[in-house]
Amino acid sequence: MAKMRTRGHKVVLNRTAGGDTVINIMLLLMGVLMVLPMYYVIINSFKPLDELFIYPPKFYVVNPTMDNFKDLFTLMTESWVPFSRYIFNTVFISVAGTFGNLVLSSLAAYSLSKMNYPGRNIFFEIIVKSLMISSSIAGIIQFIVLSKAHLVDTYWALIVPAWGTTLGLYLMKQFMESNVTDAVLESARLDGASELRTFWTIAMPMVKPAWLTLIIYSFQGLWNTGDSQFIQSEQLKTLKCAISQSLTAGVVRTGATAASTVILMIVPILVFVISQSKIIETMGSSGMKD
Repeated sequence: MAKMRTRGHKVVLNRTAGGDTVINIMLLLMGVLMVLPMYYVIINSFKPLDELFIYPPKFYVVNPTMDNFKDLFTLMTESWVPFSRYIFNTVFISVAGTFGNLVLSSLAAYSLSKMNYPGRNIFFEIIVKSLMISSSIAGIIQFIVLSKAHLVDTYWALIVPAWGTTLGLYLMKQFMESNVTDAVLESARLDGASELRTFWTIAMPMVKPAWLTLIIYSFQGLWNTGDSQFIQSEQLKTLKCAISQSLTAGVVRTGATAASTVILMIVPILVFVISQSKIIETMGSSGMKD
């Protein structure tokens, strides 16, 4: 009979030390492959123009410089719209769109998974089918709807469509069905809790990994919103759109382009790192049951 292995006074899976070593090596290699593109983008932002065009490309910098960031800052400050306005636009659109998407997706998912009413399954089938439709296909219809609602060339032209994304609804619905038990909800209702309070204080904490994942997905998509047919006013455009417009001079602005990629990448990475650590913590604690 095989003897159970222990680590730190805790019983672990009965694997050999060699098996653990192989798994750790594979995880390390996968981690390196995932980090490598990010590392290459970062070092490119510190390369002078002559090093950026070396072929084959090098994964190190011979003469690091901050000129790329200085050139980008100079380009952005020369715009008639203040650089801070572009940042505000991007932050406002990302936060408002993510918050609305989270709230509406969670409410709709709770309704579809934990309430019985006619047509519930039909609604969910329509949502599943909509996942196969590309956003570019619905672009004309979306423009007509926003135009009739007088939302074109406003912040809401980018925020409101983000509220209605069906991927977040599908994710929340599936997670609620598997993690929120009907017995827990019935107990809350018997104690006199309203449906809204049951949703907010019982269901939402139990699906924390799902809505944190939705925050990452939604925020990243909105933060990287570039040129849009719904926004024409310069003072309403996002940071990515403004940078793209300023970097249209060709090869001479390749360094500034590399610097802008790093700047646009920093915030979504920070959001992911913060949320991802909480997801792992929640996943670990959610397995503890009485």
